[in-house]
Amino acid sequence: MSTSAGNKPEEQNAPSVNLSDDEWKKKLTDEEYRILRKKDTEYPGTGKYDKHFEPGTYECAGCGQNLYDSSSKFDSHCGWPAFSSSLAGSVKRHKDEDGYRIEILCRACDGHLGHVFEGEGIRDSNGKIIEERHCVNSASLKFSKKN
Repeated sequence: MSTSAGNKPEEQNAPSVNLSDDEWKKKLTDEEYRILRKKDTEYPGTGKYDKHFEPGTYECAGCGQNLYDSSSKFDSHCGWPAFSSSLAGSVKRHKDEDGYRIEILCRACDGHLGHVFEGEGIRDSNGKIIEERHCVNSASLKFSKKN
């Protein structure tokens, strides 16, 4: 597994999955559309993957792009699934509209995933300091169990 260290805000590419708004509305559930396409946020603690820790891969709910390996998932107690890194080349970043936070998007379809936070001093269950926390909406994800 590779980290997302190379996915800096200046690295912007056009999405490879480019559907019209009507096509996205047909493809996604109302909640997925609201979060992935309209950049909304689910309420903390309500997402199905917040306390989910099975081995496998988390994919974009919009296009199926592999985003996170379960080995990078940790319980940050923030109310959303948290990952310490993304799979190489899967996530892109840019400054949020508020000018403070860094939004994370699926590189393949530009679907809104959530935000990334750095330097919080959070420790994982082994006591290791987490360099960055990808705070991701469960509705932006699908899970594939490791066989």
